[in-house]
Amino acid sequence: MKAPLTPMLISTLLITAIGAIGAEQPKTSATAGAVPDPRHISRGLNIPSEGYADQPYIVKTDDGAWLCVMTTGTGVEGAGGQHVVTMRSADQGRTWEKIVPLEPADGPAASYAVLLKVPYGRIYAFYNHNTDRVMEVKREDKGVYTRVDSLGHYVFKYSDDHGRSWSTKRYDVPIREFECDRNNVYGGKLRFFWNVGRPLILGDAAVMVLHKVGAMGAGFFAQSEGAFFKSRNILTERDPEKIAFETLPDGDIGLRTPAGGGRVAEEQSLVKLSDGSLYCVYRTVDGWPACAYSRDGGHHWTPPAYASYTPGGRRIKHPRAANFAWNCSNGKFLYWFHNHGGPFVGQMRGDWGQKGGSPYDDRNPAWLAAGREVDTPQGKCIEWSQPEILLYDDDPFIRMSYPDLVEDGGKFYVTETQKNIGRVHEIPKPLVEGLFNQWDNRKVATNGLSLNLPANKPMPKEAPMPALPEFVVRDNKRPDHGGKDLRAGFSLDFGFQLDSLAPGQLLLDSRDENGKGLLVLTTGAGTIKITLNDGRSESIWECDRGVVQAGRLHHMAIIADGGPKIITFVVDGVLCDGGNQRQFGWGRFSQTLRAPNGSPTLKIAASVRSLRIYGRPLRVSEAVGNFRAAVAAGPRL
Repeated sequence: MKAPLTPMLISTLLITAIGAIGAEQPKTSATAGAVPDPRHISRGLNIPSEGYADQPYIVKTDDGAWLCVMTTGTGVEGAGGQHVVTMRSADQGRTWEKIVPLEPADGPAASYAVLLKVPYGRIYAFYNHNTDRVMEVKREDKGVYTRVDSLGHYVFKYSDDHGRSWSTKRYDVPIREFECDRNNVYGGKLRFFWNVGRPLILGDAAVMVLHKVGAMGAGFFAQSEGAFFKSRNILTERDPEKIAFETLPDGDIGLRTPAGGGRVAEEQSLVKLSDGSLYCVYRTVDGWPACAYSRDGGHHWTPPAYASYTPGGRRIKHPRAANFAWNCSNGKFLYWFHNHGGPFVGQMRGDWGQKGGSPYDDRNPAWLAAGREVDTPQGKCIEWSQPEILLYDDDPFIRMSYPDLVEDGGKFYVTETQKNIGRVHEIPKPLVEGLFNQWDNRKVATNGLSLNLPANKPMPKEAPMPALPEFVVRDNKRPDHGGKDLRAGFSLDFGFQLDSLAPGQLLLDSRDENGKGLLVLTTGAGTIKITLNDGRSESIWECDRGVVQAGRLHHMAIIADGGPKIITFVVDGVLCDGGNQRQFGWGRFSQTLRAPNGSPTLKIAASVRSLRIYGRPLRVSEAVGNFRAAVAAGPRL
């Protein structure tokens, strides 16, 4: 008689099967060959899992391999059988060795691991462990949750053979009680927490992150705040029983939202600055991420503030999703976020379930910004570049999150997960180098330039309109002769000055008698709008309110990116993000839009001082460079 398929046996069979196929499994999705855009997530290399795949984080081992830790299981997030596993790759994620479980699938829930490699090569894995086998937790609204993966004990195991095997024993990390623990429904006897933040080596100590939860309820984590624990001997002490930890910050309140903000302050991410300061950025439900600095190794922090592109400047917009910052070997930083304000933009405390959708939504596309240190009266701080689209999926409902950054051989890689597929992506070199060099770029982009009417010559009222590339065409190689997405795009880059913001002023017009073509004009909201018409459909988007002023010279780039099907406006070197008026500053256009080619003649208003048309989508960094070049050239733009 066959043995029954118990959950443990199913998990064991899956682990064995995945480990056995190793290098033979599909490395990318079935559609990867059909997508020419490296930013499409299907172009990534798949990381093995048992089904559910979360937090695929990587460290480079001393024998040159990549070691990936992952929370996985045969069910969905939070289901029974969820546990922590690792696997190794010797070829930058193209193939993986067999999966090694740190905890068995039939044991207590083990979840949300992070890795720390110490200087002598040992690797520690820290994770949640429901050691006491709690079966349900009380909510603050008198209900219960049966999901039990964010509570119990915070533990670690270690590996001395580069992740091939792990210590049999697990060790508890003592975490000091905070006010939010004492005030939970169990009076602190049961604590809620988890971690997604990468550990950080700071001098001769290691600093780790923990997200404390004071209440379970609406939105699952109804109240949360950031805590840290530091070890001053983990980098050298080889006896795990002798490793000492202290919980930070001092006092019993962690990093929360700024005054007046909501109750959610979680998924803290740490980087270190050259003077030893710490910068922490984390998610809220307020429409903006929060941040704080510590000048004393995490014991004390500046009052939390909403993160901004420059110290005290324009706020960064981000929903309730992971937003991570990373140190880079060149002394700069990279920052993953989603560049919109969530469904509660303009509100300070959006309650779960209000109109506008879930604050967990809209994690597609993922955006990347670069950071650099600047000196301020308060000490060194970080300023961030204008961001670029890093990754996207064609389905806007697909969510990607929980990334990690890997530098190897002069290249940058990022991992991400949709919760059922984890992937590794090489970041295109022009994208990442453009971000790092954005502040100093004063060169006009010339690749793909199809019309160039510079500011130092009289602007004609009309000019030959270059043919814009087709976005979608018929694929005669397909048996059904269906469509083929070329992932093409174009950009308009122009200087202009308006005497007034009266609506209906045409700046650029290539429409034919049927309305086919493109149109750029002013609106009643004081904005500039572009209309794209291919004779079958029409797509419209406009810049943010308040960025265009009458009587002032402006530089504007309008980028129609046929990869993610997104229109962006970059005005005077700043990417529109929606401001306080709208959740998104960037807008999607129809996936069926072909080419908005109309009249062979482009009409140009007298308010336009310079004009470039590109037969490709500019990167945001290129648009910023065009603006800086125009400013350097003189006042005519």
